This record gives sequence, C-alpha cells and structure tokens, in this order.
Amino acid sequence: MSEITVRVADWTIDNAEIRRIRETVFVAEQAVPPELEWDADDERAVHFLAYERDYPIGTARLLSDGHIGRVSVLRDWRGLHVGEALMHAAIREAEAKGVREQWLTAQVHASSFYERLGFTIVSDEFLEAGIPHVEMVRRSA
Repeated sequence: MSEITVRVADWTIDNAEIRRIRETVFVAEQAVPPELEWDADDERAVHFLAYERDYPIGTARLLSDGHIGRVSVLRDWRGLHVGEALMHAAIREAEAKGVREQWLTAQVHASSFYERLGFTIVSDEFLEAGIPHVEMVRRSA
C-alpha cells in the first residue's frame, strides 16, 4: 500500500473521477437515487480527491457554510484511513477560510468515525435517501 495523498480538486476538471467514486459508493452500493446524489451545490463546493499513487480512491466536498459531505471511499481502500485523510483536508480548508464550525449528516453506522474526529451528534436519527443519519457538529478551537 502506497501513501495516501489528498488534494483540492477542480469540479470541472476532476468531474469524471468524482462522479465515478460517488456513483460507485452511493448510487451502486447504497442505492441512493442519482437525482439525490447530484445537486447544484457541487458547482460551488470545494472538492477533495484522495489518491493511492495516481489513482483516485475517495472524495469529499466542503460547502461555504462548513457543511462537509459526500465523503466516499472505494470499497478496497476502506479501513486504510482514507476517509480520515479526506476529513482532515476538509477541516483544514474550512478553518483556513475562517469557518470555525463544521457540520455534516452522518450515516448512523459511521457516526463513531466522525466522533473520533471531534464531531458531536446534535440531532435525533432521521432518514436521508432511505438511510439512517444523524447531524453532527465540530467546533474549531
């Protein structure tokens, strides 16, 4: 396993790779309807791509209000800290932009992952795209 790197992506240039990853994870694996996966926020978001060598294996996005979302890692790379690297990149970017509070809607099964990164559950469980979620918040020091 090579070192994992993360970079800020360009929605226009990197669109095909971002779509490939999100469609594999959310649409194919989790049966999220495509019309719920793609939205106008993609054009305004800061996107991130994680790589092993030169192969994109994960993605995430950050909105200007501190919302981190669409965190997705291809199956073969899960458990290898790729999601953590993506989240650290998104948090650093938010903080660099002066956004002191980051938030996300986490799939319930992944909430402990986000808690390890400093997020706290702030809502009751709810369904999003038919999947149980909770809202979580992280406040920067």
